[in-house]
Amino acid sequence: MRLLLAFCLSCCIFAAHSAETAYTVRTTEVKAKPFSDADTLSSLPEKSRVEVLERKSGWMQIKTDSTKGWVKMLSLRFGDAAAQKKSGDSGLGALFNVAATGGSGSTVSTGVRGLSEENLKNPHPNPQAMKELQRYATGKKGAQNFAKSGKLAMRQIDYLPPAK
Repeated sequence: MRLLLAFCLSCCIFAAHSAETAYTVRTTEVKAKPFSDADTLSSLPEKSRVEVLERKSGWMQIKTDSTKGWVKMLSLRFGDAAAQKKSGDSGLGALFNVAATGGSGSTVSTGVRGLSEENLKNPHPNPQAMKELQRYATGKKGAQNFAKSGKLAMRQIDYLPPAK
């Protein structure tokens, strides 16, 4: 019985420490830190095999034979390389298709991890974080160019009425 317990425990420990395998879906910059403006350590070609060591927000810490650093989460696909070769996209194309077609009854949503209902009801402003976000702001022309490059169609969406 003790031997069986020891075996199960060792399997759990091994699984907890084993890295996930993923593949790059496009040429991808490997950054020193999980930030867009961090130093670039190297560049990985499309379909490069990497081991994912850690996840942090929209970034993944990866390791290859020659490099260890951070890449954007949307630059990776998990699972079998053969499946990736067949589909040829990261899933982002499907998201754009749903947005462009109205979803045909499908619903697309995003979520925020780590925020409770209480946090949302009683926010605490963070001026430093707001400054950081403002660095990513763009004007109307920049937004139109981004939409055009992603083959997105403009759609007017009315504001929701205020909650009562």
